Amino acid sequence: MVRAPSRARAELQMPKREDGPISGREDGKDTRRSAAGRPRKDRAPSGQTPSGQTPSGRGRGDQAVRGDVPAGHGQDRGARQARQFGNRPRWDPPARSVRAPASATSDGGAAARSAPPGATRSAPPGATKPPASLGGRSDDRRAEIERREYDPRREERRRAARVALPDDVDGSQLPADARRELRSLPKQTAELVAQHLVVAGQLLEENPEQALRHARAARALAGRVGVVREACGLAAYAAARWTEALAELRAARRITGRPEHLAVLADCERALGRPERALAYADDPDVRGLPQDERIELVIVLAGARADLGQHDAAVLTLQDPARRTTDARPWAVRLWYAYADVLLGAGRPEAREWFSRVAQVDVQEATDAADRVLELDGVVFDASEPDSPGPDSPGPDSKDPHSPEPGETPPDEELGAYLRQKYFRPSTPPARS
Repeated sequence: MVRAPSRARAELQMPKREDGPISGREDGKDTRRSAAGRPRKDRAPSGQTPSGQTPSGRGRGDQAVRGDVPAGHGQDRGARQARQFGNRPRWDPPARSVRAPASATSDGGAAARSAPPGATRSAPPGATKPPASLGGRSDDRRAEIERREYDPRREERRRAARVALPDDVDGSQLPADARRELRSLPKQTAELVAQHLVVAGQLLEENPEQALRHARAARALAGRVGVVREACGLAAYAAARWTEALAELRAARRITGRPEHLAVLADCERALGRPERALAYADDPDVRGLPQDERIELVIVLAGARADLGQHDAAVLTLQDPARRTTDARPWAVRLWYAYADVLLGAGRPEAREWFSRVAQVDVQEATDAADRVLELDGVVFDASEPDSPGPDSPGPDSKDPHSPEPGETPPDEELGAYLRQKYFRPSTPPARS
């Protein structure tokens, strides 16, 4: 028995299409499925268009054509938005007032164009004046300022600034780098501050208290300038105002960022009886960037702080290496050698006299009492005491002293001085600057 192909067998089993539907259903719908399981679409023969369909092959009654909106589409959109955002009222921008052009007025805007240049426009009727916060000062603002509490510091600053200046003072004598920092001030204020700083520098050694007054006057005028706070701190240090010097020099360091005067800060801590705080400056990270002379000053202060704590051997070790490596040509040799001799004496070392003798030879300007310290170590004592009232055997004011030298003779004091210089000190000339 020969089997027919599957396609031919399917055609034999399918009923022929006449006028009715291809399926046996009464509604006339085709229930045939494609290979993918979807309903098959009825295709018209080539060149023919079924009744009720468009040339594109879609029927108006069965499916919508592209571009048509299905019925009910978008009706629930407002409901979804209401559920998502709530029933808040929608904000509508206010309507803009349309300004009439100049030609719409009776004179065509000629009045506004013909106004003189200096004339001010009058406010339109019904316009309100801008608040005082936008410009000007209202009566309420003045009353608020008058109701402020009295601040005594304000009057103190004003009183500190009232310091008379000499007539011959010249602000241009201030160094150029200091005047450069005063450029942030008004011209007249900068000139006045410069004059106060010049006078403070001139009186720093002769009259530290008056120098401090001028420095305070400069601070009252320019308290946010680093060079002013620095000058005020140095003047307070010269006047033995240790607390004020600390505050001013710290403020100058915060303003300028320069690690200057660390030795002065440490010495102020020593003067206030806090040597342990002075030793803390040895660990300052900016010590390595200091010039050599400032580092020598800091080492001297640190050695003194060790001596204040009773650590005399540690003080000797602090200055031992710098003192031995320094020559007499260095400008800091006098201060360094004197400090080293002093800590040697405090530690009971016999070589203290040798170092005092070195200082006396180099100290041509007699800035230290090294010569007196040498004589004291040698046991030479000068009796400078004088009787309070003349005795009965004391000569009168017109009597001649039998021990007084004759004209042309060398006085005994000069003879003693020459003897001491010859015995204890060898003559020396000022060292040449290298």
